[in-house]
Amino acid sequence: MDHTQTDRLQTLLLAIALAGLVGGLALSFGGKPDLAPTVWFAGVVPVLAALVIEILRSLSRGEVGLDIVAALSMTAALAFDETLAAAVVAVMYSGGTFLEGFAEGRARREMRDLLSRVPRTATRNRNRGLEEVPLEDLAPGDRLLIRQGDVVPVDGRILSESAFLDTAALTGESLPARLTRGADVMSGSTNAGDAFDLEALREAKDSTYAGIVRLVEAAQASKAPMARLADRWSLGFLAVTVAIAFAAWWFTGDPIRAVAVLVVATPCPLILAVPVALVAGLSRAAHFGVLVKGAKPLEAMARIQTLILDKTGTLTDGRPQIVSIDSAGDMAPDDILRFAASLDQASKHPVAQAIVVAAVARGFTLHIPSEVAEIPGEGVIGLIDGRQVIVGGDRFVAGQVGFVSGMHPALAAGSLMVAVAVDGRMAGHLVMSDPLREGAAEMMAALRRQGIRRILLATGDRAEVAQRVTEGLGLDGIHASLTPDEKVALVLAEHKNGPVMMVGDGVNDAPALAAADVGVAMGARGAAASAEAADVVLLVDRVDRIAPGIEIARGARAIALQSVVAGIGLSVLGMIAAAFGYLTPVQGALLQEVIDVAVILNALRALRISPASISALQTPSEGMTV
Repeated sequence: MDHTQTDRLQTLLLAIALAGLVGGLALSFGGKPDLAPTVWFAGVVPVLAALVIEILRSLSRGEVGLDIVAALSMTAALAFDETLAAAVVAVMYSGGTFLEGFAEGRARREMRDLLSRVPRTATRNRNRGLEEVPLEDLAPGDRLLIRQGDVVPVDGRILSESAFLDTAALTGESLPARLTRGADVMSGSTNAGDAFDLEALREAKDSTYAGIVRLVEAAQASKAPMARLADRWSLGFLAVTVAIAFAAWWFTGDPIRAVAVLVVATPCPLILAVPVALVAGLSRAAHFGVLVKGAKPLEAMARIQTLILDKTGTLTDGRPQIVSIDSAGDMAPDDILRFAASLDQASKHPVAQAIVVAAVARGFTLHIPSEVAEIPGEGVIGLIDGRQVIVGGDRFVAGQVGFVSGMHPALAAGSLMVAVAVDGRMAGHLVMSDPLREGAAEMMAALRRQGIRRILLATGDRAEVAQRVTEGLGLDGIHASLTPDEKVALVLAEHKNGPVMMVGDGVNDAPALAAADVGVAMGARGAAASAEAADVVLLVDRVDRIAPGIEIARGARAIALQSVVAGIGLSVLGMIAAAFGYLTPVQGALLQEVIDVAVILNALRALRISPASISALQTPSEGMTV
């Protein structure tokens, strides 16, 4: 039965129970009290029948649920002619399940909004005309027109001069950002500015948004381990409830006291507070760009003691950036970059593309290369405006022009040097480095404040590179030159120190992500394998969202536990009061209704969790690019 059918059934049962209760009260106060019990009975039976069917289904799956208490209380009340109490319990139970469904629906609102925004068609530019085509007909290389207000249907690259995009639904960033020609765009972003052209890079089914939707659907279908724990506790709680009810009957000889005990124990807040709080936590985390695949990993996140980080593409940006441009002759640094970027337009090498992006970001006009020859792993040779240009490794370029090769004096561990020659003479060097992601240091401090005891680096890179990049971060350990199997071994070894979270982005990280208690993938640019193996996907390309994700998980779990402890405590006190005759069955039913409403409303506080680490990680100018 899907969510819609379940909601309709819950609404119908509540309407029947409420009509029976109100109708019986109207007859009782309207001069026909003899008919009231019959109306109350009629309002209880459908709710009790539906409850018994649900209990039998649970028992067939080997689950003993707390709904048995509700069934016992209604059955006992009807058996001892306490039809008004039975009617109140029926309204209470059906109202509780209706309120739970309403609360979970509200908590899933942001996820549902994400699903509802899935585009079905796209506007393709072909043969000098525009055509509306289904998403499944799109192929990499297609030129698409993204109109104002459109949701980007596939991952792509901007072909126009610029685009103004709103990524709030994906990342939680409050303000749109302006991207320039050549920038990559995630599907699911909304065009907040003028229409622009986009080159499709992936098919729709392989794009970011389609993957996110699949993850959301998996998250909604999950069940929290705390909920399973509640099911295991239900047998004990049922035994305690029956024992108190039987003792009250045995020692007083009054079966009505036993009915009152059963009524006040219905239903236990465990079955209400835990799912509402955790589903609310899932929704709140998604608002900040942290997509948790289910309630199980959300609860596991709240208990993390050790964090293991990959380096390239996770702790660092993964895209080399130009640190300096050093001239070997009379050519100006800007001209060196312009020549190198113009030629590198013909190469798909990541370093070449990084040089092109850097030049475009500086506003340079790049020329079209001709007579290009690329030597794999070495460099590129070609003509730019009739001038021969060579771009590549220092030894390769030096060998082409007869220059004496030598390591650049300013080159540090982890840096990369690209040589540029023009017209047979060495023009200069571009020194590039893969820097730490923005907010990495602040994230470490935030994680320490949240009680993360150990933070380790696990990388396949060399030790000297890892040490230089992470200098000053205060890591508890650096493990370098690791193979995928060795990363898994590290994760397994750290289990002795408590639950482990592993964060990575590459295919080589996928086994370690699966081995960790919680695997976190960089979903914006990470490999599909890592996203599939992970329990959590960061929709925004920022590793600093881990801290608020953990903070939200801990907050949601704490709220769930608060609701459970308070609800059970109040229920037990009410059961004892009923056993001693201080509560009638009707009064007990009304008291339990108040308790259930209170714990659900308390659980909904998880929707308003505001991570302190978010404000600590943001800079004054963050999100202000327009």
